[in-house]
Amino acid sequence: MTSRPGYSCALPGTADVVEKAKLAERLGYRRVWLFDSPALHGDMWVALARIAAGTDRIGLATGVAVPGLRHPMATASAIGSVHELAPGRLVVAFGTGFTARHTLGMKPISWAALTCHVRQVRALLDGEVVDIDGEPCQMMQSAGSGPPRPINVPLWVAASGPKGIGAARELNVPGVVMTSIPPQSDHGSADPWTERALLRFGTVLRPGEDHTSSRVIEAAGPGYASIVHAVWQNASNAVDALPGGRAWRASIEAERPEGHRHLVVHQGHLSQLTERDRGVVAAAGPGILEPGWTGDAASTAARFEEAGADGVTEIVYVPAGPDIPGELTAFAAAANS
Repeated sequence: MTSRPGYSCALPGTADVVEKAKLAERLGYRRVWLFDSPALHGDMWVALARIAAGTDRIGLATGVAVPGLRHPMATASAIGSVHELAPGRLVVAFGTGFTARHTLGMKPISWAALTCHVRQVRALLDGEVVDIDGEPCQMMQSAGSGPPRPINVPLWVAASGPKGIGAARELNVPGVVMTSIPPQSDHGSADPWTERALLRFGTVLRPGEDHTSSRVIEAAGPGYASIVHAVWQNASNAVDALPGGRAWRASIEAERPEGHRHLVVHQGHLSQLTERDRGVVAAAGPGILEPGWTGDAASTAARFEEAGADGVTEIVYVPAGPDIPGELTAFAAAANS
């Protein structure tokens, strides 16, 4: 029998993130996932610690932690600190860092490097001596300075594409985070993970709303714009094929010289529209409704059923725009309908 997925939310580390997490807890969200893009948002671990201290039961998750931004020991220590504040509530998912690293002018790390990093963090949490950069390392916090080892926090992988799925299998992780549901043959019963979280952006449409609604533009626009950002990052000229893409690219090139353009392309990522992004969103017209889960409450509820049939256990909703409480409330209502 197919199980209906639970619902969680993903948020940046804003000053008011604890209030948003408290609302999510009241609305029945399973977990709050925090972005790890330090060039765009406040520190993920600080935000998770604040949420851990300010809530009672909602789960906490990294969405997703990026190797290469921190030494494995720094990550293991942060995991231990949050685990102390909220025992049993933390899940740590790792990803290659598409946005987080591109905003620093770096490419995402390789899957081999991610696999090595996750193994090192796991071993540190287990209390083992680990060779890192040619030197032995071990968590040495005494009583009162950190939790005793082993620190039993689940480590997941953001498994995008065949290589990501391969890394998740190799690491034998209990859960994966995905941006799309892979073909059935790619997530068969032999996979080690029992939990599959699916990231979805968009907005729940109210009666009479469409792509021309100012509220819909603000709430669904950032998700569409993130696709434009990704297309540019992979091949800048490719955005010319998108509605309004040529003018969008010209604006980027006029604002910053080559080698500096990554400093502005990803601004507002999955959170809010920049003035530049408003132009490409307007040019897309009804196209902004196509990616993600934008639709009325009934269609959102139906998508939950479809995702559950595909083995998804958790929908991670990424609300955007100026009214995050309203987006969280509407999505929870649709999820429960």
